[in-house]
Amino acid sequence: MKDKMTPLQRAKAKANGEAVDRLPCNPNLSNGIARISGCKISDFNKDPRALADAVIATYRRFGADGAKVFTDLFLLSEAMGAKMKMPDDDTVDLLEPAINDISEIDKIPLIDPYKDARLPIHLKAMEYVHEELKDEVPCTALIVGPFTNACFIIGVEKMTKLMIKDPESVHKLCEISLENCIRFTDAAIKTGVGISIAEPMASCTVISPKHFREYCAPYLSKYVDFVKSKLNGVSIHICGQTKAIWTDIADMGINAFSIDDIADMEDCVNTIGDRMVVTGNVDPSAVMYAGTKEEVRKAVIKSVQQGYKAKKGYGIMSGCGLPVETPIENIDVMMDTAREIGWPVTDEKLEYLLSINKYEE
Repeated sequence: MKDKMTPLQRAKAKANGEAVDRLPCNPNLSNGIARISGCKISDFNKDPRALADAVIATYRRFGADGAKVFTDLFLLSEAMGAKMKMPDDDTVDLLEPAINDISEIDKIPLIDPYKDARLPIHLKAMEYVHEELKDEVPCTALIVGPFTNACFIIGVEKMTKLMIKDPESVHKLCEISLENCIRFTDAAIKTGVGISIAEPMASCTVISPKHFREYCAPYLSKYVDFVKSKLNGVSIHICGQTKAIWTDIADMGINAFSIDDIADMEDCVNTIGDRMVVTGNVDPSAVMYAGTKEEVRKAVIKSVQQGYKAKKGYGIMSGCGLPVETPIENIDVMMDTAREIGWPVTDEKLEYLLSINKYEE
């Protein structure tokens, strides 16, 4: 199935209250983009052209409503001294934090985004992507937020202990992390891209709402304020369960919030859907990676049922980044189901679409 509008045409029409062809849809491939362009994931660590070409090829292949430059959660922490595992054809992971003890905090550097670690590679990839796709689709950089980066600087386990035993040191780590987030983000914005934030360690699955408000929210809020001083808006994804902090996120003035599959879409829309766009929650593993085509189709329709009445808007999206080997045909189904639903969306149409099977398994 083919779209009748580009993502930018769709977004502009929606903003003006005009008719669109379908709801926004973003499968959220992450490093699966390497499978679309035919390169190794490790190529992204040294070649900005390979990273950009994979982002561009993925947009051309599926027609999703975003072109995102992102590889892993550790770009900033690596630039601040953390050591990485870099597999030949899999996602980069944290090997060692930047410091082993809070007494080493003065060793943490302020980064130069044009020189340090893989940051220049990503900045150049952003330039390439924006230059080629800027007239068709919103181009963004997904940047890890200040609290999550702070956790990777010293290690998650030690950070958890510090939150109980040494609050002052946690704040110092978050302040350094915030400054480096701002430095990289400022350079990213200068390439022309928009900004989306990933703050997975803010999840209520990881820390309590109390600790979120004490340690994460002050720095995330400052970061959001910085981005909004430069751009019209900003989006965020937080993994896991987030219900207890939904209103906190809305209070920061964030424009769009992506929720994980274990979060309740209907509940989220009823709670904050009048204050921000809500996206997400199609299961990336059990459905998108391991499900049949019909299971993908039904999951998308059910997510739309729960979300499409959000006053500020709703978008179809997987609840988190898709596993690398997610079947391409399942990604096609997500996009084609958005086209099948079309516009306008009604309860009756969705009930009818759920009552029929489109794919013979």
